[in-house]
Amino acid sequence: MARAVVFPAAACSDTDTGTTAATSSATTSATTSAADEAAAHNDADVMFAQMMIPHHSQAIEMSDMLLAKEGIPEEVTALAEQIKAAQGPEITQLESWLEQWGEPTEMPETGNNDMPGMDMDEGMDGMEGMEGMEMEGMMSEEDMQALSDAQGTDAARLFLEQMIAHHEGAIDMAQTEIEDGQFPDAVEMARTIVDTQQQEIDTMRQLLTTL
Repeated sequence: MARAVVFPAAACSDTDTGTTAATSSATTSATTSAADEAAAHNDADVMFAQMMIPHHSQAIEMSDMLLAKEGIPEEVTALAEQIKAAQGPEITQLESWLEQWGEPTEMPETGNNDMPGMDMDEGMDGMEGMEGMEMEGMMSEEDMQALSDAQGTDAARLFLEQMIAHHEGAIDMAQTEIEDGQFPDAVEMARTIVDTQQQEIDTMRQLLTTL
């Protein structure tokens, strides 16, 4: 009876060896595939992520400013909450991609007017249309202070006006990523940004007519 137990166990061991080898091979293949996917990005993808992170962060800061005020119309407050809910997770995803690509989350300082991270001695693959590009729609310190100081309906109106310009800048950057980017998920996020933020612009313009 003891042998009856031992022999099947040995047979099972042989099978396990083959299964382990197959699993190892599959794991190696999956790892290689993931590495290939990480490599399938270009400078436009990196620039898009590095620029959109601070752009989104400012939109959230603007929304927080508004939400801390009293006397803001409910529709405007709801929009600010919507903006925060959409852009917070996108920042997390953008940071994850940059880490996956081995790139810094902040754009390096260049000391000139060239785009950060751009080596003029290298090819310009994926960078067409980005020369001279800045983070469009970003508010200045004076703009942010004005929003901070404003109250009630005036604050709501200023928030909408500033956020329309801010969204328009994000859409411009996203459209450049759609045209020049290579990483599929980043291009898809850019399409989402164009769609959702254009809808929000339309909503904000309508809200301005009610204030």
